[in-house]
Amino acid sequence: MKEFEAHILVIDDDKGIRELVKEYLDQNNFITSTAINAEDATEKTKQIKFDLIILDIMMPGKSGLDFLRENKKILDTPIILLTAKGETTDRIEGLETGADDYLPKPFEPKELILRIRNILNKTNSIKDRREIEFGSIKINLNKMLIFKNNKQIKINNTEKKIFEKMLNSPGKVFSRESIGKLIKVDKERSVDVIITRLRKKIEDTPKNPKYLQTIRGEGYVLWIE
Repeated sequence: MKEFEAHILVIDDDKGIRELVKEYLDQNNFITSTAINAEDATEKTKQIKFDLIILDIMMPGKSGLDFLRENKKILDTPIILLTAKGETTDRIEGLETGADDYLPKPFEPKELILRIRNILNKTNSIKDRREIEFGSIKINLNKMLIFKNNKQIKINNTEKKIFEKMLNSPGKVFSRESIGKLIKVDKERSVDVIITRLRKKIEDTPKNPKYLQTIRGEGYVLWIE
């Protein structure tokens, strides 16, 4: 039985590029879905949890950057941008907005495969880590314990889910809405209360957090050393 590496969504309005990328991904044991524009892609991401997205910047209607801005708080998926050589500003903006990598057109299919595997390997290695250390703190997700200042602090299932999500994507901002969906809480105030509780467990000064910080108007981010 054939073993697939990952499920990838290719978003590009150019049929030739979509088919070329899909063909090469299929040959390299990836499951491949395609979308012709940002709207089509949004509908597909509501139905399927993709492992990685390949996103063209220049598309009619909503651009790839529009898609990235609108979905960065919702999707927890690595994204590679396809850019024209002259789109330096868009490329920088895309990386600042949350893309993981970019590849200028025209590109070598082998290079695309290498970039995909590098990102997936990095993502998987982080997800496999069940014991994480940063600063003077150690978090053991299997034991559901925080070790801090020679003390053991218990975490519950809800807190564990939040830590798993944030530790998999350090430096990524998570909206209150996305955290609420993760832990099945529909009130943003309830999310705030849980985050405050987590801060008391990992921060030396919870009111002036070093690690679990608030990004005004956006949500929360975990900065780890």
